[in-house]
Amino acid sequence: MPSSETVPPEIETAKPGDADVFWRSNDRNWRSELWNFRVIWHEQAHDLVVRDGPEIVGGLHVRIAASLAHIEALYVLPAQRARGLGRRLVARCEELANYYNCHKVSVAVFAGHPAQAFFERCGYKIEAVLPQHTFKLDVALLRKFLL
Repeated sequence: MPSSETVPPEIETAKPGDADVFWRSNDRNWRSELWNFRVIWHEQAHDLVVRDGPEIVGGLHVRIAASLAHIEALYVLPAQRARGLGRRLVARCEELANYYNCHKVSVAVFAGHPAQAFFERCGYKIEAVLPQHTFKLDVALLRKFLL
């Protein structure tokens, strides 16, 4: 049998959950090496929802880490749109981000898509456009400074 020095390790696709312990034990180390300082990373996720009676008709998922908030998802059911629910979810997200001392909120949407226009109406500005970034479509990175 060849020694481990001559046989390269195999790469495999991990099953869901198999790498969780690895990432939990090494999270601070990889972030510290990436940013070149010891990172104390308090990451959290929040789901904000709006209800019509007991039914959830809209939601926003935001991730907060290192004084930054990033909107990962915003969706309002089509029948509930044009009632200001999306704007109210975004405004509540900004209040939450402000509470956690975030200096900005960011979001990535397809460039030129109605979602970009929506966020611009909410006061977000283009930070960058990544050409052919996702599904070979341009992605606009938008941000709004809170402080």
